[in-house]
Amino acid sequence: MAKRDNHYEAAFESYLQSRQVAYVAVDEARRSRIAAGSLKNVDFLVSPADGATLLVDVKGRRFPSGVTNPQYWRNWSTWDDLRCLARWQEQFGPQSLALFGFVYHVVGDRSPVPADDLYWFRGERYAFLAVRAADYIRFAKPLSPKWETVSMPAPLFRQAAAPFDELLGRSCESRVSSSEN
Repeated sequence: MAKRDNHYEAAFESYLQSRQVAYVAVDEARRSRIAAGSLKNVDFLVSPADGATLLVDVKGRRFPSGVTNPQYWRNWSTWDDLRCLARWQEQFGPQSLALFGFVYHVVGDRSPVPADDLYWFRGERYAFLAVRAADYIRFAKPLSPKWETVSMPAPLFRQAAAPFDELLGRSCESRVSSSEN
């Protein structure tokens, strides 16, 4: 396991190891250079048994976030993250799938997955959900113009999100119907 200061990424890496899935933890210290400029690296290249390469950008969030006013299903990202994921998808081609890996540190009584599906890491509970970058881009709404952040409305996010375990056995298909446009 790579030395990781980010507990969300460390939990995700431990989870992948426990599932005996082939992966590469990408060195985030440097941005990649391609013909059109620099690109933020994905966090993991994951190769499930079906042969597709999952390009995973980990987004760590607490579930719920906030103490006095708990918020569930926080899923914000930046426009740069979306742009870079889309470019990585182009670079790797049709046998790859760019997605956000939402790693929720479950700190309350509710969970985004059934209790039996929570993953214990360093004495804490985590849930792993994936959302295809294409779905996220399609349904993202501006959150903060100043910080160039976006998020998906919670109902659409909940429809689009798949437990990561589901992806490790087969490639991810869009979980949000086109009628939701």
